[in-house]
Amino acid sequence: MVPFSILDLSPIVQGGTAGEALQRTLDLARHAERLGYRRYWLAEHHNMPGIASAATAVVIGHVAAGTKTIRVGSGGVMLPNHAPLVIAEQFGTLESLFPGRIDLGLGRAPGTDQLTARALRRGHADPADSFPQDVQELQAYFRPVVPNQAVQAVPGGGLAVPIWLLGSSLFSAQLAAALGLPFAFASHFAPDYLAEALELYRGKFHPSAALREPYAIAAIAVFAADSDAEAARLFTSLQQSFVKLRRGTPGPLPLPVDSMDGLWSPAEAFMVGNAFREAVVGSPATVKRGIGQFLQRTGVDELMVTAAIFDHAARLRSFELVAQVRDAR
Repeated sequence: MVPFSILDLSPIVQGGTAGEALQRTLDLARHAERLGYRRYWLAEHHNMPGIASAATAVVIGHVAAGTKTIRVGSGGVMLPNHAPLVIAEQFGTLESLFPGRIDLGLGRAPGTDQLTARALRRGHADPADSFPQDVQELQAYFRPVVPNQAVQAVPGGGLAVPIWLLGSSLFSAQLAAALGLPFAFASHFAPDYLAEALELYRGKFHPSAALREPYAIAAIAVFAADSDAEAARLFTSLQQSFVKLRRGTPGPLPLPVDSMDGLWSPAEAFMVGNAFREAVVGSPATVKRGIGQFLQRTGVDELMVTAAIFDHAARLRSFELVAQVRDAR
């Protein structure tokens, strides 16, 4: 059975606070653990009033401390924003605190606008250009320390922290294949290269000490409710949020609405529809059919589900329904 996992951005809802968002993240992670989800990943974004997971390693520690068995990790840490040694120390610390439960997913994009990206890592004109070298430097910090090693990650050296490469294009798929690392594709908001990236990753994969055979995750948005109409209504929060992001005015996750009419232009409706064309929105029967078709078409080894739902109880219910669909397959 294909395992299911969760990607969470710790959404800050309209009228809510970051503190409330982070507590809801922990509550959802505990819920996911009880429901048998394999892993719970958090994403790094900056200068986003609707996302509370900017300090991703800190939030991972918060979630791991409040759970017992579920794997917790980054989906991902945006490596161009950080020195590899700092990430090695952060995740070496997490692995030391929660052994065998920590994943390190790495992204190549800054996860923010260019002005904020410059504020995050001053003095680096184009750090994305060094991404392959930074990944390999980070890998080296996790290897066993050798005599007279000048720079060590403490903690970090000798710890088996699984490294994943994340992407929404072909670049990270090719790099993951070359380095023999697991790969996760962001089809929950950028599905254009999904099929091509998976084919490239599988076709060019080189076994490594980390991984003998290719292992691919794909992320999709799944909004499940008792009826198709209610699920579609819940989905409007994400649709509104995405429109505002593309207009350059990001904000907290808005209340759902009965209709998006008048809230977007035809061009924006097309843009949102294309970005979320892999989303599965509906009743349990609709979700079962949609997830089944996606898994059959992609053949991914693991499915990562995300859902930015305004009402916390409805969000918990959505992931519960998705777990029921998983178990009924």
